[in-house]
Amino acid sequence: MPAMLIAGNWKMHKTAAETIEFGTALRRAVEPLEGVDVVVCPPYTSLDEAVRVLAGSGIEVFAQNAHWEKEGAFTGEISAPMLAELGVVGSLVAHSERRQLFAETDESSARRIAGVLDAGLRVIACVGETEQEREAGETEAVLRRQVEAIRGAVEDDDVHRLTIAYEPVWAIGTGRTATPEQAEEAHALIRSLFDVPLLYGGSVKEDNAAELLSQPDVDGALVGGASLEVESFAAICEAAAAAAA
Repeated sequence: MPAMLIAGNWKMHKTAAETIEFGTALRRAVEPLEGVDVVVCPPYTSLDEAVRVLAGSGIEVFAQNAHWEKEGAFTGEISAPMLAELGVVGSLVAHSERRQLFAETDESSARRIAGVLDAGLRVIACVGETEQEREAGETEAVLRRQVEAIRGAVEDDDVHRLTIAYEPVWAIGTGRTATPEQAEEAHALIRSLFDVPLLYGGSVKEDNAAELLSQPDVDGALVGGASLEVESFAAICEAAAAAAA
């Protein structure tokens, strides 16, 4: 069975010094695990420290976002080649917070995905519906639109470096989690549109990880708040290793 992927999105948390402390503890906790690939996504200011402290551990470092151009007049943005030079191996793209708070669109997300892949890095591309869209019965239409935008940005030769994370927006940071059945239904739909590895994201915790990860079309998890503590993140990684066994 392929390895599960557990990615921790730190969002705007952890200084460089905190990253070194966290990374040192995390590698001790998860290095013995088999059947699970582990990724952390620190803020830009901690990427260099994360790469250095996790070198040789098997834990990979992704950014939380990247611009589509290699360079240019884009104040405040970071390009994929800049990330690659640090030793970063991939990036999140189109997290729901980027869509909701920073005007990310399907079109701009697709451009970012293409730019990251063109630089030889990997992508975890996020999709998901809002509470209003789910209540209006629009979940399938939203996911189809978002996934088709992603698929249109990916060359056939780059598909192996793409993962999609389904994160129902109503479950991000709210403590609410999609039921395993809801997660599986959405993942099955996404896989029918684009057959790539699929992560579930949305208030994943150590007490619900095992049930979510046991679903046939769930290949791992994108973890937010629970990735900020070594103990809870390691417990989710352990659940993934058990699910992959």
